[in-house]
Amino acid sequence: TLPLYLNALAGRGVHLVTVNDYLARRDREWMLPIFDFLGVTTGCIQSNLQPQARKPEYQADITYGTNNEFGFDYLRDNMVTEAADMVQRPHWFAVVDEVDSVLIDEARTPLIISGPVTSGSTEKAFTDMNPRVRRLVETQSKYINTIVADAERLVTTGKKEDREQAGINILRAFRGLPKHSRLMKMLQDPDNSRLMRDTELEYLKEQGQRMSIIDEELYYTIDERNHQIDISEKGRELMASAQEDPNMFVLPDIALEMSALEGNETINAEDKQLERDRLMLAYAERADRIHIINQLLRAYSLYARDDEYVVQDGKIKIVDEFTGRILEGRRYSDGLHQAIEAKENVTVEQDTQTFATVTLQNYFRLYHKLAGMTGTAETEAAEFWEIYKLDVVVIPTNKPAQRKDIDDYIYRTKREKFNAVALAVQEHLDAGRAVLVGTTSVEVSEVLSKMLKRANIRHEVLNAKQHQREAEIVMQAGRKGAVTIATNMAGRGTDIKLDPDVKASGGLVIIGTERHESRRIDRQLRGRSGRQGDPGISQFFISLEDDLMRLFQGDRIASVMQRLKVPEGEPIQSPLVTKSVENAQKKVESNNFSIRKRLLEYDNVMNQQREVVYDRRRHALGGERLKSEIMAYVNELTEDWYDEHHGEGDAIAFKNSVRTTLLCDPKFNDADFVKMTKEDAVASVVEAATEFYERKEGMLGPEFMAALERWASLQSIDEQWRDHLRSMDDLKEGIYLRAYGQKDPLLEYKQEAYKVFIDLIKEIDRSTANLAFKYFPQLTERQRQEQQSQQREQQAADRKAAATAQEAVAAAVPKVQSTITASRALQFSHATPTSSFQSGSGESMGDANTVRKSGPEIGRNDPCPCGSGKKYKHCHGAHTTQPS
Repeated sequence: TLPLYLNALAGRGVHLVTVNDYLARRDREWMLPIFDFLGVTTGCIQSNLQPQARKPEYQADITYGTNNEFGFDYLRDNMVTEAADMVQRPHWFAVVDEVDSVLIDEARTPLIISGPVTSGSTEKAFTDMNPRVRRLVETQSKYINTIVADAERLVTTGKKEDREQAGINILRAFRGLPKHSRLMKMLQDPDNSRLMRDTELEYLKEQGQRMSIIDEELYYTIDERNHQIDISEKGRELMASAQEDPNMFVLPDIALEMSALEGNETINAEDKQLERDRLMLAYAERADRIHIINQLLRAYSLYARDDEYVVQDGKIKIVDEFTGRILEGRRYSDGLHQAIEAKENVTVEQDTQTFATVTLQNYFRLYHKLAGMTGTAETEAAEFWEIYKLDVVVIPTNKPAQRKDIDDYIYRTKREKFNAVALAVQEHLDAGRAVLVGTTSVEVSEVLSKMLKRANIRHEVLNAKQHQREAEIVMQAGRKGAVTIATNMAGRGTDIKLDPDVKASGGLVIIGTERHESRRIDRQLRGRSGRQGDPGISQFFISLEDDLMRLFQGDRIASVMQRLKVPEGEPIQSPLVTKSVENAQKKVESNNFSIRKRLLEYDNVMNQQREVVYDRRRHALGGERLKSEIMAYVNELTEDWYDEHHGEGDAIAFKNSVRTTLLCDPKFNDADFVKMTKEDAVASVVEAATEFYERKEGMLGPEFMAALERWASLQSIDEQWRDHLRSMDDLKEGIYLRAYGQKDPLLEYKQEAYKVFIDLIKEIDRSTANLAFKYFPQLTERQRQEQQSQQREQQAADRKAAATAQEAVAAAVPKVQSTITASRALQFSHATPTSSFQSGSGESMGDANTVRKSGPEIGRNDPCPCGSGKKYKHCHGAHTTQPS
């Protein structure tokens, strides 16, 4: 409260960032009377708030909202076409609630605003390829079943050669299907786990070249730790036979084929261009098909229903791994979401293209001052300082903590663990306590729910499928006899009120069914109990089949269980074992920190480019005239055209570039182009362009031209920036291959990104100048009819006046009629620019034929010979051009 009030006094806007809409709304309502008393205004941003209603909320002294809403509003502000539509003020000060969740857990996920791609739709390709990929997955699964069964038999024979083959089979099965149920059961035996590890070390010798012997019998390999899939030669052959295309995984060598094409003198230029287009199209189609197959394989092998996502109302909805809530409106990128849709047989939606993106790390670094609060930041102090330059200060608790944190129970299998959880729940209920069971996925929460139902234990389930009843379920969770199963959702911002008799019986009991990758998430779950000095108990029940144990520490603890001869169904419990589990979590945390730091290094490149482009966009929105900038673009473009064509002495190509882009014609002879310096060429083009632009401004008016310049700049920036984002994604995707050439991928990425960015700026300049010079307002049909009617009336009046004048001045000016007619034609060319401007012919109005009259010359101040009594310049002289 005090930091918000203090910084709000500056009048520059303060943001309070929470993790969900409910907390933002609740916290604002709680603090509203205090802030009203202090004389500062408050606002609240909700996800369902319409754009026009957001600006008043941001104009308040203190604005509450979620990190996603603040970030997306920043991106939307940099997509508006009118400055008045921007809702946010400059970023001054922010306080982030649950700062570790926002700045660390969610930092790896970028905020993306996307839209449909304009071409190259791939929905049908995912649907068509899905049966073939499913066949590949089923074939691999059958093969894994066979070799696991063979390994089970071989390990019992006692023969050395059988044991070696068993090790190969176990390793092969692990690389092909690591979560295979029978394989996981085999690996609970420390001897089998050690056999697989020894076999892996043997085949990793000679820089891992022998590992191909293991992989060649598989159709594809799965790397769970790095979240990658690699299809093998055997898998490619199976897919190619199903597709009846033996070369479907062979990308053509574009450089070689283009070189051969250029050297072929028997093909004319037109056919060569057609062949180039055919080669590029074939390459793109094959590359897209390979990408689709890889994404479908990832969907089948690495993403599980009711774990990473759920299916609701015929749509795939992502589940937040940290909160268990559905991320409405979010989609996996790079075609993965479409692959999951095809896998689950729901409608495959249209492919999307990124319009704007920013990571939370870089968004919050926009603030002049940043602060935060959480109960679990101490373990991440180093990352807070290194990334955000924020110190972590530990504040003592308001009341002494009375919660008892019991050491973990570790079981061999998940089945043993879940049975033990059900028994523990019943035991605590009998003691008169309330129980909260924390799970890491929707699937586990539903398995536990079925087990408790069989045991006749009444309970509530709180997960991504029942999130609508969250407030009601949490309200009841502290009552005597209450059992609540929650999927990471009873974590942040949740206070469970305890009945007095529950406090007297020992308080709220927290049972964790699996350790999370991050110790902070586990501490958040423990922290639901023992609030404000209340009593409580917390304990984790884990098994060797849990992902964390299986990937990092399972074999070591399994060896301990074997040495201690722990009977089936009995756990081991020791501070040393709990410490071993925490060490596994530290490994994962360290790995995730390295990933976040590396991603930030890559994103910093994009962030610098984003700042340049967004600054330029805000300048265009500011309403200032951009005429001087556009003329500067003309200057730069002319220099590029000169460099491109002067060496070949191609004046025609140089002039064509000027004409097609700027619709004007530089005034020099083609023969003089070779002798011209760059300064002379630039001066000639700028002179012609300025003359054209001023005539256009005189016709359309300065206000319209200011709006046109702003529109041209915004249109060019937005269109080119979207294409640039896709180019940068493609660059980042393939840059790691530079490491095989002993080059640093990050350094290579920075160098390539700079080149691409320079091209982006040049293309924005060219497009802006092109639109500003070429664009003319299109008249509606009604306006066009009115204009034509006015022209006909004016022509009739002019003909009548001209006839009268011709009779009156026939003797003095025998040929003035021809002058009037010719000059009137010139006048209409000014009024109707469609023929000269919009045709793109590059013809300028100054090129009209000079009209000369024969006969006596009448002074402009002489009386008009028609007898009207007016001066000639105010009567019929107004319709004529000046004599040459």
